[in-house]
Amino acid sequence: QVQLVESGGGSVQAGGSLRLSCAASGYTACLGWFRQAPGKEREGVATINGGGVTTYTGSVKGRFTISKDNAKNTLYLQMNSLKPEDTAMYFCAADYAPWCRIQSSSAWDYWGQGTQVTVSS
Repeated sequence: QVQLVESGGGSVQAGGSLRLSCAASGYTACLGWFRQAPGKEREGVATINGGGVTTYTGSVKGRFTISKDNAKNTLYLQMNSLKPEDTAMYFCAADYAPWCRIQSSSAWDYWGQGTQVTVSS
């Protein structure tokens, strides 16, 4: 069993930055960030595997950076140049699979409770 606890969400104006953190209680090969806006499906934002290989959804490339601190067992998402369309509940997720399935949220094994990110124009 892996427990995930997110922090770092909040409200910011467009163009601003936020950093999300996710403390994990155990090890899994893949860690990722997903988000869900009201009335929309949950979508993958960024993933990182055990080898440090990262993937991003197209809309955040160049603006968001996923990273992890193995010593602290903590996942991060640095979000820069935020846009109103980034507004959503952001979830940390963990998966035992060796390849990170950013396109398939249903495939992930564990989820955090979520942290709200609100970007105003």
